[in-house]
This record gives sequence, structure tokens and C-alpha cells, in this order.
Amino acid sequence: MSEFSKRVLFSVIAAPTAILIVYLGGPALVALVGVISGIATWEFYRLSRATGAEPFEGLGITLTALLPIALYAKELGVTRLPVTAAAVIAISTLAAAIWLRPPGRKPTISVAITILGVIYAGQLSYLYGIRYHPYVISAGAGAALVTLPLLITWATDVGAYFVGRAMGKSLLAPSISPKKTWAGAVGGLILAVLVAVVYVSYVLRPVASLSMTLSATVAFGAIVSIAAQVGDIAESLLKREAGVKDSSGIIPGHGGVLDRFDSMLFVLPVSYLLLGWWLIPAP
Repeated sequence: MSEFSKRVLFSVIAAPTAILIVYLGGPALVALVGVISGIATWEFYRLSRATGAEPFEGLGITLTALLPIALYAKELGVTRLPVTAAAVIAISTLAAAIWLRPPGRKPTISVAITILGVIYAGQLSYLYGIRYHPYVISAGAGAALVTLPLLITWATDVGAYFVGRAMGKSLLAPSISPKKTWAGAVGGLILAVLVAVVYVSYVLRPVASLSMTLSATVAFGAIVSIAAQVGDIAESLLKREAGVKDSSGIIPGHGGVLDRFDSMLFVLPVSYLLLGWWLIPAP
């Protein structure tokens, strides 16, 4: 089977499954986010090992996978959990360094890389936060709201690809991603804004009874598009330093989890923050 066929087959199976799980929410969504986050953390540590770092892989992967469970527990009434989770991550990593990384093996770098991996891959947990935004009143509304930043990210990729091929001359980050251009970045941003305006007006409002003002929608589309492009380049930077093409080969035809979700690691927390400011119930 060709790589393209693998990509199509995986997408045909994975996309509807993911949409269904987002719609169902609850434990199913927690499990999905936990598994994807854990794999993303493993890939991040895989890249860091190629540069000579020695992260605490088992500890970091476990902590990242537990983050969506912590959010779910908070929804069930556990208080001050984010503060508790941050303390657990820092203390447990430092404690591990005492016995597993003597001074000669650069314990500070091991601790820093481990914590960074948890923070970086753990941003996927914001998917749960968006799905259960306070204004969401139904499973359909939650799924529709989650779709908004995902669709903007997809529109950014499409716009950047086609505009970049047609008009791109000046490179955006030549030492990191030599195919990305400033024209493509602007094209992706413009398409993202257009998609955001259309989706909020004709899908989010009637389906989820949620909305944003026109100015907020335009700003949301633009900022999320920028976040998506920065996230993509950031992962490319990690791979360049590690000297690899893909973060792993775990997804048939697609590379690794980080290769597919690199933009979302920036998009989801930014979207969560902006929706907290600008999302309103539709009149």
C-alpha cells in the first residue's frame, strides 16, 4: 500500500471516530486526549534524546497522560487541581533526579526537558476545556465549538499551501522550514478569517446557540491562524535540531502524533483563552 493510500485510509477511519468521541465527551474524550498526549510526550522525548538529553520518559509520559484525568476530576468537584498538578509535576521530577541523574549526567537538563515535555504535549488537554466551555449546553454544541479552531487550523494549512505555491518567494523561516513563505502565511491567515466568519455565522450560531461579535470573530480567526503557523514551525525546529524528518512513524502515512498535532499544541490553549473572553450565547 502506498503512503498516500495509508494516509487516506487512516483519515477515513480516524476522523469520524474522533468526531464521535468529542461528541460523546466524558471518559471517552478523557481517554482519547490522554493517549494522544502520552504518545506526543514520548515523541518529544525521542527528539530530545537525539540531541543528547536524558529526560525521565516514564514519569513525563505518565504525568501528561494524567492531565486530562485531572481536568475531568475538577469537573467532578475536586478543587485547586491545576495548582496541585503543577506541584506534583515539579516535585516528582526533581525527586527522580536525586536517584536517577547524578551530577555528572546533567540533572538540571533532564528535569527541564521532562517538565517541558509535559507542558508542551499537555496542551492537548485544552480540547477537553473547549468541549466543556461554560456556555455549552449540549453534546452537539460542544462538538461544534471544538470544530471551530480545528477548521481554522485546516483552513490555514490549505490557504498557506496554495497561496505559497502560487505567489511565495520570500521565505518565512528558511533555516527551519524552507518551504514556508510569507505569502503563504498571509494567504493562510486570510482564508482562516473567512472560514471563521462563515462558520460562526452559519454553523456555530444555529447549531450550538453560540456566537461572537464580527470583530471578535475576525480577531479569533487571525490569532488562531498565527498560533497554528507558529506551532507548525516550532515542531519543525525540534525536528531540525534532532536531525529527523518525522517525530515518529506511529501514524501510517502521516509520521508521528506531533507531526499531525503540532499546530494544535498552540491553537488549543490560545482558543481556550480567547473563547473565554469573546464567546457569548447567541441571542
